[in-house]
Amino acid sequence: MPLRAGIGAALAALLLSACATPKYAPPPQRPGPFPPEPPPLKVVPLASLAGWAGEDHAAALAAFRETCHASKQPKTAAVCRELRATGPLDRTRSRQFLEAHFDAEVIEGEGVLTAYFAPEYPARRAPDAEFSAPVRPKPADLVNGAPYADRIAIEARPAEDALAWMRPEDLFFLQIQGSGVLTFEDRRRMKALYAANNGHPFVPIARPMRERGILAANNTSGEAIRGWLAANRGPAAEEIMRLNPRYAFFRLAPDDGRQPVGAANIALPPGRAIAVDTAFHSLGEPYWIDASAPTLAGAFPAYRRMAMALDVGGAIKGLVRADLYMGLGAAAGLEAGRVRHTLKLYRLIPR
Repeated sequence: MPLRAGIGAALAALLLSACATPKYAPPPQRPGPFPPEPPPLKVVPLASLAGWAGEDHAAALAAFRETCHASKQPKTAAVCRELRATGPLDRTRSRQFLEAHFDAEVIEGEGVLTAYFAPEYPARRAPDAEFSAPVRPKPADLVNGAPYADRIAIEARPAEDALAWMRPEDLFFLQIQGSGVLTFEDRRRMKALYAANNGHPFVPIARPMRERGILAANNTSGEAIRGWLAANRGPAAEEIMRLNPRYAFFRLAPDDGRQPVGAANIALPPGRAIAVDTAFHSLGEPYWIDASAPTLAGAFPAYRRMAMALDVGGAIKGLVRADLYMGLGAAAGLEAGRVRHTLKLYRLIPR
């Protein structure tokens, strides 16, 4: 993050000069108050990071090599070009490369790490009692950035243009994750790709489910929420899902077997990509995540690894906030649904 040039020292020097040569009047000064000096960056070596010694440095560097062309920062781009001109590196040499080219900027404060995945769900060409939720395309009258109908109003509309039909709880989770793979009754597989949303804020349903006593405080993982919605399919589940007014629209494309593409227009490497808030972070840049103290039952105790900022998310807001992409399918979804850890975040800056 660029530092603004200080004005306090310049002002002091100017005043001293005026005192030494009183025959010259000082130039008019901009009225105060002056903005406070930004705090200096706190930079530490990579070797000092918690978990750095146990990192798979070869895997970390490989993820950087494959995605670093997304960076718009000149210094990161220079490191990227140097790495891509270098042959394969083993784990030891990968660590040496990273430590020689990067330091870690400490981002002050603690936040939250969550995780997401690309789900695989069954779908149907026509609705039935079980597959009753339409996968809707982007409406022709939706203008990005303009107010649009909320979830309740959209669901009340006819769905003659439905792309597919899903179980309601599956569609709800597909909308949260942003993309996925649909398998139809003829075994044909199609990618459901994010097309747009209705512009309403994303409202998590875990908290109201805890507050209403539906789920225990440490049991609001993705599989627990989805399991309850499936078991209570109908008015009870609809009431809970409608607490989230955000609604996502999709387009279908043939399944090519590849990982989904994030906001940086690059395929997301599983376990090595994070969604961030671009009000504070630049896409394409490397970060170190240090996440521990999970709040959900069955979670891994810690996630400490290098990851690339390659995506965004409606619920990912704030300076110390990240969403870790876990991969494609049920196993990735099971792990992702249990991630809610206290996060310390470090920006890796080129030397």
